[in-house]
Amino acid sequence: MKKRLQKAYFRNPDTLFLARDLLGKVLCTRIDDVITKGIICETEAYLGVTDKASHAYGGLKSARTQTMYKSGGVSYVYLCYGIHHLMNIVTHQQDVPHAVLIRGIKAFEGVPYMLKRRGLSKLKPDSLIGPGKVSQALGIKTAHDAEDLTRQTIWLEDHGIHVPEILISVGPRIGVDYAGEDAKLPYRFRINDLSKI
Repeated sequence: MKKRLQKAYFRNPDTLFLARDLLGKVLCTRIDDVITKGIICETEAYLGVTDKASHAYGGLKSARTQTMYKSGGVSYVYLCYGIHHLMNIVTHQQDVPHAVLIRGIKAFEGVPYMLKRRGLSKLKPDSLIGPGKVSQALGIKTAHDAEDLTRQTIWLEDHGIHVPEILISVGPRIGVDYAGEDAKLPYRFRINDLSKI
């Protein structure tokens, strides 16, 4: 039976736990009166001021990163390379800028709309793998930064989908070589076989 995730869930101080636990949860949007949903199958954790891969490393506060300092349970959406809108879930408590990047989903509802947004005729195995593809398919843009994830535009549901450990790969994050040793941290979580969920 599905239930909507509430603020207390996102404010868990263990962001690595959340990055793992979000696998199997359903990311939902209602944009332009269209509902689309995807099962989260890949995430990356970013641990704030001490994490060299985080936008908030060293306590950096800017127009872009201010959302990360909000209490857990809001979206952090930023533009990458001036092209891709990347969707993150802010976690932890206020002024602790932790977040989880949503890197991949499996289509759950609203496939025709996802295809239209992505300019595709059919879904391929990698059509929704990659954070830019996720946001595009779900209609998420930077205008949706700082959205309350317990309201009507972007929210998350728990449908009781259990992802066994044997299906999960844990490894370093992608595209953060600038972070030096922190680039090697095992903060990326991925479901290996989407046919099993």
